Amino acid sequence: MGAEDYLEQARELLEDFPVVDGHNDLPWALREQVRYDLDRRDIADDQSAHLHTDIPRLRAGGVGAQFWSVYVRSDMAGDTAVSATLEQIDVVGRMIARYPADLAAARTADDMENARRTGRIASLMGAEGGHSINNSLATLRALYALGVRYMTLTHNDNLPWADSATDEPGVGGLSPFGHEVVREMNRTGMLVDLSHVAATTMRDALATSTAPVIFSHSSARAVCDHPRNIPDDVLAGLAANGGVAMATFVPKFILPEAIAWTKAADDNMRAHGAHPLDTTEAGMKIHRAYEERHPRPTATAATVADHLDHMREVAGIDHIGIGGDFDGTAFTPEGLRDVAGYPNLVAELFARRWSPEDLSKLTWHNAVRVLRAAEDVAGGLRSERGPSTATIEELDG
Repeated sequence: MGAEDYLEQARELLEDFPVVDGHNDLPWALREQVRYDLDRRDIADDQSAHLHTDIPRLRAGGVGAQFWSVYVRSDMAGDTAVSATLEQIDVVGRMIARYPADLAAARTADDMENARRTGRIASLMGAEGGHSINNSLATLRALYALGVRYMTLTHNDNLPWADSATDEPGVGGLSPFGHEVVREMNRTGMLVDLSHVAATTMRDALATSTAPVIFSHSSARAVCDHPRNIPDDVLAGLAANGGVAMATFVPKFILPEAIAWTKAADDNMRAHGAHPLDTTEAGMKIHRAYEERHPRPTATAATVADHLDHMREVAGIDHIGIGGDFDGTAFTPEGLRDVAGYPNLVAELFARRWSPEDLSKLTWHNAVRVLRAAEDVAGGLRSERGPSTATIEELDG
């Protein structure tokens, strides 16, 4: 039997154990496309001409909880990055207020379960890149107070205190201040997200964190040798840490043949004066013209399943999840073109003899457990110590 034979079974499973998706860049797409004008991108209606995400397709895809990325580009810095992050947080709040029958604000694991019981999509937030705190632990705490429940330590560029996967080695992982950022995230209850960071940073963070970590949108380096992916020794370390690695769908991170093609496509974007991550109408026009001249290698739901098979084997079934990165990438796999596609992935895994219990952990239980564990660790740490007042100047010199 093929995956198509399991589609109905997949949809039934997702009714009970919907997908917790670790990363969706809809807020940034709204910024880029319509400057946060929700009337112009009313996600209560079909937005497939413009976006990977809208409420009807989230429902069709069996999504029960979404970490909305409050990402800002890593070439933003200082107060500009902080202000832009606040704007991203604001639009998530406005979305939740606008669609109360479908979206429910969630800050805790209990909130996620309550949303599931009431048939709404739990809406959480994750900040993508430590540049959003401008080297300030007080700003980190302020983001937590506003509802941000994970922070990716870096994006595509190094920080003074943490190395990125896609930059040259800087401090060799985490600096002393970087370790303090991780400790303060543990104390507040904010999940440490290790997507985008260098392998040295991953290992440093795992050595320091007393709470489970996550990879909000990363796949297996052994299957696709891209620096954005997770080495096997780090995957294996998740069992002792209690963390979760959430497989991404971005073709250049999951399909080896797509790596060189995407680099050439990115170079083409720069040659036309556009940022490689530009998914506006103008940016996509450049992408499509390039693709017509140079057909791209195509990933599929089976490609993602190959990563999940490997991640399950190395990390264990209790330590994997899903983080699609929709609306943060120009290209998506066949069968996973938008947020309606999750049943296709679940059906593929059913065809590979994953059990309903295994799949319920992948889609729902693991992500809820890791947030609850971070809350429990934070409760203990807050009883032991107060907020850190350390500065980067004091710790890093």
